[in-house]
Amino acid sequence: FEERDPMTVPFAIAGVQMLVPAMTSNLSAMLHRIDVVMARFPWTQMILFSELAQCGPVPNQPVVLPGPEEEALQAAASKYGIWLIPGSVFERGENGELYNTTSVINPTGKVIARYRKMFPFMPYEHDVTSGTEFCVFDVPEVGRFGLSICYDIWIPETTRTLVAMGAEVLLHPVLTGTIDRDVELAIARATAAQFQCYVFDINGLDAGGIGRSCVVDPTGTVLAQAGGSNETLPVEADFAR
Repeated sequence: FEERDPMTVPFAIAGVQMLVPAMTSNLSAMLHRIDVVMARFPWTQMILFSELAQCGPVPNQPVVLPGPEEEALQAAASKYGIWLIPGSVFERGENGELYNTTSVINPTGKVIARYRKMFPFMPYEHDVTSGTEFCVFDVPEVGRFGLSICYDIWIPETTRTLVAMGAEVLLHPVLTGTIDRDVELAIARATAAQFQCYVFDINGLDAGGIGRSCVVDPTGTVLAQAGGSNETLPVEADFAR
């Protein structure tokens, strides 16, 4: 991790909390939301969706990566010149395994990383294979970002490792539709304070969760908190902090 001067201009990240269906593709709705976010908040430099925002919690139509669904998201990122983290999707691996996978797409539309959830939540993800690789990536002249998915954050060693790898912002798509959401909000605040990083904790709606997405700064202060409806949380991360 190279030393650099802190960025003087904040980096704008928009978390998208939206309705997620259970049994059908949500891709067209996601592409529409990207258009809306960029029309309303044109200074946005990164968009983050919730866990399984593209396909919902039922693995009836897993995708192969790379594939046409990912290519449509790549085109959207390139169109607006933004970083795009489209939540996650059920991915069918080369040997038939099922993964819960997030892509990282840069402003030219290139996929620079894919992260497979390391801690599937039992018993709901009993068919999901655990990933084995941590994921950090750099936004040039800005800073380093780390990815975890939903239940990963409950295992503090995951965040500790990402921060040790240089992550200053934790991007955390979730899908929680239970009373566990209260606990997750407490974990998000504690994680941000404990590891002195930003936490973008973005949940979905309907089959995709009960909302209440939040953004927390490195002191544990909640900068933005969504309710239970379609919302966008545009927050500027100050890397000098």
